[in-house]
Amino acid sequence: MNDIPVDHTKTYLITGAAGFIGFYLSKRLLEQGSRVIGVDNINDYYDVNLKHVRLEQLKLFSRFEFIKVDISDKDKITKIFEEYKPNIVVNLAAQAGVRYSIENPDVYIQSNIVGFFNILEACRNYPVDHLVYASSSSVYGSNKKVPFEESDVVDHPESLYAATKKSNELMAHTYSHLYKIPTTGLRFFTVYGPMGRPDMAYFGFTQKYFAGESIKIFNNGDFKNDLYRDFTYVDDIVEGIERLLSKAPTEAVPHKVFNIGNNSPEKLMVFIETLEKCLSKATGREVIFNKVFEPIKPGDVPATYASTDLLQQAVGFKPKTSIEEGLQRFAIWYVDYYKEK
Repeated sequence: MNDIPVDHTKTYLITGAAGFIGFYLSKRLLEQGSRVIGVDNINDYYDVNLKHVRLEQLKLFSRFEFIKVDISDKDKITKIFEEYKPNIVVNLAAQAGVRYSIENPDVYIQSNIVGFFNILEACRNYPVDHLVYASSSSVYGSNKKVPFEESDVVDHPESLYAATKKSNELMAHTYSHLYKIPTTGLRFFTVYGPMGRPDMAYFGFTQKYFAGESIKIFNNGDFKNDLYRDFTYVDDIVEGIERLLSKAPTEAVPHKVFNIGNNSPEKLMVFIETLEKCLSKATGREVIFNKVFEPIKPGDVPATYASTDLLQQAVGFKPKTSIEEGLQRFAIWYVDYYKEK
């Protein structure tokens, strides 16, 4: 990664700091000498041990301070802004996952709607230089036109999770317009990599293989009309965010939304075959998943495919890590971390 001129005199508040993207972004800013206040509720949506391992790495930096808090707790969030007066806020705290939003919708409203509202209110009352927040490629729903462009109509979410992310964009636009808060929303496209989220398919497939279990593939076994995903390596996501952080919006209504995706969608089966090859290299033996094909799950969309033209025009960057390179790094980390042979 190239060194990007991030302002080290500023205080960065990163919510979801123990999460996948939040960890890598915090680490990158700390390595450059920035002060980072990390916020996370350490919920048990997935293995909390992984969150603690990430946090332990961040706590090695003297300019990192961690506060365990849920962003849906308005009083505590307000006190954090009052005490630390952050210059730049990156809101990555959210309840993630499309399928889980069907099982447990309440937590999505609490975290993604109430929590984000609390962040916006705090930015209004304690003005910041820039608020960056996580949206998602899921806002595009089952849009047929590809690649997805930021100007596309996104009024038909396929899941409650997607609806909360679309709501975030509307809320951010309103607060930006009313209170002149420079705000940037980022539509992430299937982020993966070492120390990633165990609820993501590539991670779950790997766990099931080493547990001797079959993997379920929700594509009807239809290889001709397979699902497509724009898989984006975590380092590319972090570099995109970092570049945007170094360049605050200057427009009259300073709210922008950008896709951050690989601009190179892969068939789900190609991704799975690549993961098998990468795990074979990492273990030194042939890895082949035992595959069970099932119907597409409610809320899943047939394709995600990012146009990255706007991001490239804004900061001169587009993600570039191939799935072969990214999955190999994941496989090496996984085998080492879980001591698999």
